[in-house]
Amino acid sequence: MLVMRITNLKSAKAKFKNLLLVALLSFSFLGNSTSVNAKQLIECSSGYYLNTGGNCVKRPTAASQVPAGATARCRDGSYSFSQSRRGTCSHHGGVWTWL
Repeated sequence: MLVMRITNLKSAKAKFKNLLLVALLSFSFLGNSTSVNAKQLIECSSGYYLNTGGNCVKRPTAASQVPAGATARCRDGSYSFSQSRRGTCSHHGGVWTWL
């Protein structure tokens, strides 16, 4: 009987340590902001990406004329619909000109 209680106590301590470790790791990951984690749950439709503001924005597009809503022309000739200047055309050679 005493051996069984000691075993149960050891098992309970081990479970508590594991639970505490999981809780501490969870808090360290959530330390940034819960709104950022909520934004990561948003999925944009094909041809769009999730920007840092949490909005779905059309991906840069190649076009012969300036498309409606374009905000910049990239160095590779594509048009960006970025809602902020930071990172605009980052995978397209950078910004050639702002519209």
